[in-house]
Amino acid sequence: MLQNTSHGLIPLYDADYEEKKRLKIGEVYECNIKVMRNYKFHQKYFALLDCAYSLQNEARIKELYPTKENFRDTVQKASGFFELSWDEIDKRWDKKSKSIRFDKVDNLEFEEIYKNVRHVIDTVFCSHISIEDFEKYLSNF
Repeated sequence: MLQNTSHGLIPLYDADYEEKKRLKIGEVYECNIKVMRNYKFHQKYFALLDCAYSLQNEARIKELYPTKENFRDTVQKASGFFELSWDEIDKRWDKKSKSIRFDKVDNLEFEEIYKNVRHVIDTVFCSHISIEDFEKYLSNF
């Protein structure tokens, strides 16, 4: 992902910067340009998850969610944003959270994901905190 500035296209994330570094100077490349969905809303989504993660009991985090990615995955699945796949070895259906990459989810679907994830956070993962207090914590992220 790139941001257009008066100095040219600038990579937004470390991974994007690393990918750009692999391009050879003087080489000609073809690329597809797409306007991505609301970047600030995307950041708000991750702030929501980071805030909720930080408010979890430390013992619970160590046991169930050793990384923020584990937590995000669990919250997304709990919100209904997953696909089912068959595990032939265990003979059961597994839930795999869907990708929220910019090229996978449009603005309308992302708004729905945000709303559902927020509901799960408010009612399951942070139900021990009032919504008003959660909003105060969230403003710091």
